[in-house]
Amino acid sequence: MPAPPPRVSLARALSKLGVCSRAEGEALVTAGRVRVDGVVRREPSFRVDPSRAAIEVDGRRVGERRTVYLALNKPRGLVTTRHDPQGRPTVYDCLDDPALPFVAPVGRLDRASEGLLLFTNDTRWAARLLDPASHVDKIYHVQIDRVPDDALLARLTEGVDDAGGRLAAKDARVLRVGSRSTAWLEITLDEGRNRHIRRLLDALGVSVRRLVRVTIGPLALGTLGKGEWRRLTTEEVRALRR
Repeated sequence: MPAPPPRVSLARALSKLGVCSRAEGEALVTAGRVRVDGVVRREPSFRVDPSRAAIEVDGRRVGERRTVYLALNKPRGLVTTRHDPQGRPTVYDCLDDPALPFVAPVGRLDRASEGLLLFTNDTRWAARLLDPASHVDKIYHVQIDRVPDDALLARLTEGVDDAGGRLAAKDARVLRVGSRSTAWLEITLDEGRNRHIRRLLDALGVSVRRLVRVTIGPLALGTLGKGEWRRLTTEEVRALRR
């Protein structure tokens, strides 16, 4: 017998179809603005098959989603969230095309960090990139407050224990040395814990002045301007999937 079609919560279905975030979908459903097969459903957990159910929001039929894959050069000072309770500017301020469906960030960069950030409405593609088992390399250029020696570079790859977990870099090397007792490091991670590099360097008594992500797997930031975004090519999407 064929397997039954996958069913997800109504709020998640709205997110998968590119209508809104899951939290926004829960609010739409609770407010009675969503119909499924002609019936108003007010339970965000109501299970549906997004590919078969006739879903309407405010009387308008929600069609099959259009997958979108974007790369953004995140500027410093933006929060990686859609709505910030403190009213701070977010990465969505850069995605100014009203024709874009709802897309979610693939991972995060903290407010003080910069560089390559991906967005998509393809949840499976994003989950594979974020899965620790995938070991997707991410390269960062990091300005620190000193000139590093071989011992510091070795400690970065050996790792430290932090809050019950092990933090380590896959690779670390000196990019260049500044004129004011500063230097730029190139640090490679194949996992992505919260504030991984900052916590690792802080544990070693080193302060971070700037942190820029320059590659994710085979995809490089390249010449994309600060605050600018572009669509990924089909070849780039496939390469990241591999």
